[in-house]
Order: sequence, then C-alpha cells, then structure tokens
Amino acid sequence: MIVTINEKSGFCWGVVRTIDIAESVLNEKNNNAYILGKIIHNSKEVERLANLGLKTINHSDFENIAKNEPNATVIIRAHGEPPSTYKQLDNLNINYVDATCPLVTNLQNRVRKYYEQGFQIIIFGKKEHPEVIGLRGVCNDECVVIRSLEEAYQINDFSKKTVLMSQTTMDKHIFHQIEDYLKSKIKNLLNIGYIDNNFLSRDTTCRAVTSREEPLKQFAKENDILIFVSGKDSSNGKALFNTCLKENPKSYFIEDLNEIDWNWFENVEKVGITGATSTPMWLMEKIKKAIEDKFN
Repeated sequence: MIVTINEKSGFCWGVVRTIDIAESVLNEKNNNAYILGKIIHNSKEVERLANLGLKTINHSDFENIAKNEPNATVIIRAHGEPPSTYKQLDNLNINYVDATCPLVTNLQNRVRKYYEQGFQIIIFGKKEHPEVIGLRGVCNDECVVIRSLEEAYQINDFSKKTVLMSQTTMDKHIFHQIEDYLKSKIKNLLNIGYIDNNFLSRDTTCRAVTSREEPLKQFAKENDILIFVSGKDSSNGKALFNTCLKENPKSYFIEDLNEIDWNWFENVEKVGITGATSTPMWLMEKIKKAIEDKFN
C-alpha cells in the first residue's frame, strides 16, 4: 500500500504566522499567555499549544485577568475581532498581541470603507463565525449576512448602492452564484425604473484556500481513497472536502486517527492524505504512519 500526503496541504501562511506569534509569546519569561477563542479550528493543534501553556479564554475572562494577572498577554487570533474588543482590552490595561490574519484585516478595512460611503453591505458568511463577528463590528452590525444562494433570494431592499463581499474561508463557487443572482436581480430592477442603484462585488475569499482546489482535484483522482483531516468546525475544511468528494466518492473526513474505519482500506493500493489550511502537518504524518504500520 502506498500512502501519500498531499504536498499542497497543511497550514496556510496566515495560520503559520498566528502559531509563530503564539509560540513567541509562550517563550517569553514570566508571562501568562492567553488566546481569545480557539487559536484555529483544529482540536489537536489547540491541544498541543495548551500543553505548552497557552490558555484559551473568552471575553468574560478579561475582568479577572485585569485584576489578578499583570503579566498576562492576550493574543487576538487570526479570525480578528470587532473594535469593541480592542477598546475593552485598552480600558482594562491588558497587554495584547494582534495576530489577525492580514487578509482579514484588509477585509475589515474594506467593509469599513464601504460602510462609511453609505453602501448596503452584504456578507457571504456565517453570522456567528468569529471572522464575521469582527466584520459586523466594523460596520456597527449594519449589514446583511447570508450563507447560501437561497438566503440571497430573500434580499429585496436595494434602495442603497450595494456591495457584496465574503468571509475569507467560504466557498468561492457559491459566492459567484450569489454574485450572478444579485447582478441579475438589480439589473431587472434598474430596467423597470424601480431603483437607481449600482452594485459592486468583491471576491474576498482566501486565495490560500481557492488555489488548492485544482491540485486537490488531481490528487483525489490519483488515489483509491482519500483521508481528509480537518477540524469539524473549519469552514475551508468543509469546502475543500467537498471538492475531494466530487472527484473521489471514497473520500473520508476525520478529525483524528480514532475516527478511521479500517474497512475503508479493503482492496486499496493507493491512499491519499490531505487537509484544511488549519490542519497541522505533524497530524497528517501521524495518520500516515499509522496506516503504513497497519498494512505494511
């Protein structure tokens, strides 16, 4: 049996940057390191960093940290935060390090700009996803958040000029379906003189995710079965897994080794292993070794 890890898988540069920042804070002496929310959507990497001393907190912990831990440092994770979080940290004099992914920071700046210009803002994303909570924060929550084409059908108010943007980890193909639908709907409204409007669309899906799709399709075809390793809460993990599944119906989504069904490997010669942008390489290597030990 040949077991191969997809060379295009593993952490994206934004996750690498965040992990590097967290490890740097952990290496500082006399410093209690905290991360605001799970650092990434991968429980095994969260567990590894926790074993190094990184503690996961939420906003309700700020008061206690401010009172009792003068040497604490809070890390803002890659997903970003709304302005209210930074204000709260400043008011409580809590030291913090901002590890927001630069792509997310850029998206926040664009949302803020269009909001200040009076645009209706439509965000393709998950309303309670931490990245989208940050986006909602920079426009005072005056935006429309949709997560499917069906929800786009429900948007009827185009009395203001409108801009469509996306949470960085959403499926770009669905984004473009929504884009085409809204363009068509607004064009029809303009033709009958119902509105005098303009529509802008900005594809803000992450290229670190979308650039993996074509190589991933080929990788899925080349193997008898595919083991896709990802945290279950990872948006890009779900999107990339669906890409695999379309090319190879024998694709299996797991979070860790204990979820493997060894019956999957019956009469299999070539096994491919891949994952999300938040899947650590060490975890895929661990799974590769376990499969090879089992069958070779």
